[in-house]
Amino acid sequence: MDALMETPLSLEDAVVAYRDGDLPTAARLFEALAEDGNAEAQAWTGALYANGEGVPADLAQAFRWYLRAAESGHVPAQTNVGAMLMMGNGTPTDPERGLHWLRIAAEAGDAMAQSNLATLYFKGQGTAQDEVQAAHWYRQAAGQGHFPSQARLGFMYANGLGVDKDRAQAFAWLSLAAQHGVGSALNALEGMIGQMSAEEKQKGAALFDQWRSRTAAVSSPARLIPVPG
Repeated sequence: MDALMETPLSLEDAVVAYRDGDLPTAARLFEALAEDGNAEAQAWTGALYANGEGVPADLAQAFRWYLRAAESGHVPAQTNVGAMLMMGNGTPTDPERGLHWLRIAAEAGDAMAQSNLATLYFKGQGTAQDEVQAAHWYRQAAGQGHFPSQARLGFMYANGLGVDKDRAQAFAWLSLAAQHGVGSALNALEGMIGQMSAEEKQKGAALFDQWRSRTAAVSSPARLIPVPG
């Protein structure tokens, strides 16, 4: 055939352009794919509008694209939609819808959603305050390597909030967070260690080693939005 065939757009081309720093091209490719219904491209497009990368920053556009991705089952986008609804970023505040999306993403295993949901339960924001639920969801996120959740879970164990007071557990989770630079965890550790027995320290060190080998840092190329804690 003499007619030239146009090369189909691919997500990989858009990602390569983004990583090469050609943000306008990346934005154009991602948005074209997003318009065609590609959920991953919709999430990327939301992130580009949220960060003002390759396009003018526009939280309303970011929310629109995150929502389209979320409705297609894209879990990190569901987390962002939930957080934006809770905070009124790019959309009117709607705690009921925000909790709905955060719960969906948390139950799907997204660590940021789990942390956000825990924070809302702990503060009683948009839902009844429930420290037991807060501890549960912080533990789910902490077990995936989410450092702020490790610090908050350690704080809850140290103070018996939503869980039985347990300095060994507190030591383990605070130590995990502190080794990654969470200053509040280091401060809490310094205040608690002098009150711990030798047995508690030994148990805490063993728990720290156990969890350190099972957790890894949570990372994502997409912009994940935390609810202020």
